[in-house]
Amino acid sequence: MRVWLPLDSFALAMGGEEVARAILAEAKARGVEVTLTRNGSRGMAWLEPLAEVEVNGVRHGFGPMTLADVPGLFGDLAAHPKALGPVEELGWMKGQTRLTFARVGVIDPLSLAEYRAHGGLEGLDKARTMTKAQIVAEVTDSGLRGRGGAGFPTGIKWKTVSEAKADRKYIVCNADEGDSATFADRMLMEGDPFTLIEGMAIAGLACGATKGFVYIRSEYPVAIRVMRAAVDIARAEGVLGKAFDMEIRVGAGAYVCGEETSLLNSLEGKRGIVRAKPPLPALEGFMGKPTVVNNVISLASVPVILAKGAAFYKDFGLGRSRGTIPLQIAGNVKYGGLYETAFGLTLGEIVDRIAGGCFTDRPVKAVQVGGPLGAYFPRALFDTPFGYEEFAAKDGLIGHAGLTLFDDSADMLAMARFAMEFCAIESCGKCTPCRIGSTRGVETLDRLARGDADAIPILTDLCNTMKLGSLCALGGFTPYPVMSALTHFPDDFARAKEAAE
Repeated sequence: MRVWLPLDSFALAMGGEEVARAILAEAKARGVEVTLTRNGSRGMAWLEPLAEVEVNGVRHGFGPMTLADVPGLFGDLAAHPKALGPVEELGWMKGQTRLTFARVGVIDPLSLAEYRAHGGLEGLDKARTMTKAQIVAEVTDSGLRGRGGAGFPTGIKWKTVSEAKADRKYIVCNADEGDSATFADRMLMEGDPFTLIEGMAIAGLACGATKGFVYIRSEYPVAIRVMRAAVDIARAEGVLGKAFDMEIRVGAGAYVCGEETSLLNSLEGKRGIVRAKPPLPALEGFMGKPTVVNNVISLASVPVILAKGAAFYKDFGLGRSRGTIPLQIAGNVKYGGLYETAFGLTLGEIVDRIAGGCFTDRPVKAVQVGGPLGAYFPRALFDTPFGYEEFAAKDGLIGHAGLTLFDDSADMLAMARFAMEFCAIESCGKCTPCRIGSTRGVETLDRLARGDADAIPILTDLCNTMKLGSLCALGGFTPYPVMSALTHFPDDFARAKEAAE
């Protein structure tokens, strides 16, 4: 009997470890031989912990599992109260285009043999037969853009580092996933770590780098453990070695270290504060050497591009947003989790069809896309296609593609204040507009909450100053949620004035 149960943090948070122990104990008591594989999550957070049992070669799902549900796995599976049927046939799974996450939830994360059997290392094998320029051209032609923030073309960054003259070059993976409603990096590292390792090794070949670092936030203990084990396995099996090696570094939990230059400072053992640009990290990055800094999903998307070709990957998406994007759906949501699909769905399709609306069954009032610095989109903008330029045209950003849903009971003035206070707390203190502007912004929003409408032009001027004067996204993008709340939800601000009067 073979059973899969995720080691992913989704499952662990819902008692997955206790369920795993119960499965092994029940099997022992019944004298049944069980192979229990701890896989990654399939991304259906509301079903975790999701157990899968092989039936005639097909994996059937059961969830969300509790201790009381475990004995039923050893009886008539069709009669199990949590029986879901074949996992691959579930609506959430069938509707996806899984390229980057093709193996997550499918394989044993630490089995290199299973990774190879499911197409792993094909991209690296191909890259080893190509020149640096050919690898860079393949990534450039695919249209891959950074999946962690501004959507900068990955190929251009690689080309800059590849052509730079230096005795040492580095590949740095930004796994400091600090935005609210984002968990794709964590899921990938916990569920398919060799994909990230392979992507970094390909980047090393393309850029002439021999050393890589994965900078993981300290709040991800499972990802840290899995990645460290995977690096050891990859090194022992010759995937890593003299040509390219890597190590795992752990951050101390500062949000600003998600910004690439702050991350580099932290990686060097310095205080995590923003560096002025220029020079760009691609020319003077880690230890002053040319450095590629890419997000987890950006690097993990490279193996499939090399294996299947740029044209295959570019065939998905719209406009300048090519390939697939792992949507991370959270907040007041009925069906939260990770859903990988091609760019181009409208925000309304994602919210209503995929997410199923709000968990409370109340109307969806707003969706914040792009983490705590993203704009709040009202239903009037739900026809916006999910693409970088399409969102920018509506004064929004995709960022790491995290979506947080709010129902009609949400107070958007309070949410705007939260965004500004978040910036005030997390600012590294480097830039005056971010350091002081955020504090004054909180005070100004408090004036609005007390009914002082004269504070609105002050808030507008302050937000424009932060946009123009901040060195990194923290101060530069904080005005987006504030101004979108003021623009799209004026009634919430008006109610504060009425209450004060």
